[in-house]
Amino acid sequence: MASAAEQLASNLNFSAFAKAEDLKKRIWFTIGALLVYRLGTYIPLPGINPDAFAQAFSSQSKGVLGMFNMFAGGAVQRMAIFALGIMPYISASIIMQLMTSVIPSLEALKKEGEQGRKVINQYTRYGTVLLALVQAYGISVGLENGNGIVSDPGMFFRISTVVTLVGGTMFLMWLGEQITARGIGNGISLIIFSGIVAGLPHAISGTLELGRTGALSTGLILAIIVLAIVVIALIVFFERAQRRLLIQYPKRQVGNRMFQGDTSHLPLKLNTSGVIPPIFASSLLLLPATVAGFSQTTNMPAWASTVLASLGHGQPLYMAFYAAMIVFFAFFYTAIVFNPKDTADQLKKHSGFIPGYRPGERTADYIDYVLTRITVVGAIYLVLVCLLPEFLISATGVPFYLGGTSLLIVVSVTLDTVAQIQGHLIAHQYEGLIKKSKLRGGKKAR
Repeated sequence: MASAAEQLASNLNFSAFAKAEDLKKRIWFTIGALLVYRLGTYIPLPGINPDAFAQAFSSQSKGVLGMFNMFAGGAVQRMAIFALGIMPYISASIIMQLMTSVIPSLEALKKEGEQGRKVINQYTRYGTVLLALVQAYGISVGLENGNGIVSDPGMFFRISTVVTLVGGTMFLMWLGEQITARGIGNGISLIIFSGIVAGLPHAISGTLELGRTGALSTGLILAIIVLAIVVIALIVFFERAQRRLLIQYPKRQVGNRMFQGDTSHLPLKLNTSGVIPPIFASSLLLLPATVAGFSQTTNMPAWASTVLASLGHGQPLYMAFYAAMIVFFAFFYTAIVFNPKDTADQLKKHSGFIPGYRPGERTADYIDYVLTRITVVGAIYLVLVCLLPEFLISATGVPFYLGGTSLLIVVSVTLDTVAQIQGHLIAHQYEGLIKKSKLRGGKKAR
């Protein structure tokens, strides 16, 4: 089956794509949904003085707000209706996944299959609304504290801002779910991906402008380009890397015939968690500082100003927290999406076994042993990819879009989306072969 799939994949061409009507509809739906998202990042909040806000944002753009603006697709810089972005939904997902690991009732729901998953998704939506309400109200207060940003401060402004921002986040959550169900790829990841890609031309032109004015040397710009190429190649290599465990199936007898036992492989990805750890880590680091960047530091306690300064982008404390959270979420998310015990039970159920290990508990322990060690390598890879460019950014002032996290998201989402497109094309060609064989069989019967 694997060789047939590879042969079909190698034969994919534009004619096959032209005949895949369902795939084309999915792609057009995805493009249309992302265009709607991009349009929303240009619709400003009512009651905001654009010039005053631009000055306030420029003073904080190299801090945490700059990264938040990257994930929001530039909506924070324009204080648009999608300024909160999809981050409240991601934060709610983190909380729910943590709770499913520690609360028995939620863990039981998770094991109920599709119905349990729907209930957990509904809880996640409620959590998204709650987090968005808190963040939106904090932003409204922070905007009022800014110097001349709000033309008519008061309760009406706060209510309208909260309603608009929460509504924007809920719309993006719904849009992401629609892309996942009716389009191509993971909707939430594609929304973040489109925001980053939309800012790449501006980031590149800004870097070249720094070179033109002499702020960056030509050698340093070339080093940045080479580093970006190396990081992209590293991401592709590690995202494709697998550790394959040999699986054997015993001989079986059907009637009077003895069939030779089959062999297959259990693929374990080196980075099972994908782009989730950097996104989760970034969202948690952005959460406490969303509002503080707009507030006047003179109104803050001394300890709060010290903590915020230490958590600034490129600061040692920020880097340490970022690395620790990436490692934690790499192991945490891997444990959620891959259960060695369930895998061992499935192998035992189908009479499969790993040579040298008894089916059941011993097999589960071995799979967990291998998975833990490759996850260590995957976590180190994520930390290196996300942090090494960050040191360069903090030292040179290169825009956030050229950082390791943004490159990781862009490359990983692109690889996943292309893989899904190829999967749809392969399925379409299989359907075509089945239809042809049925037609030939019908003609022969006649």
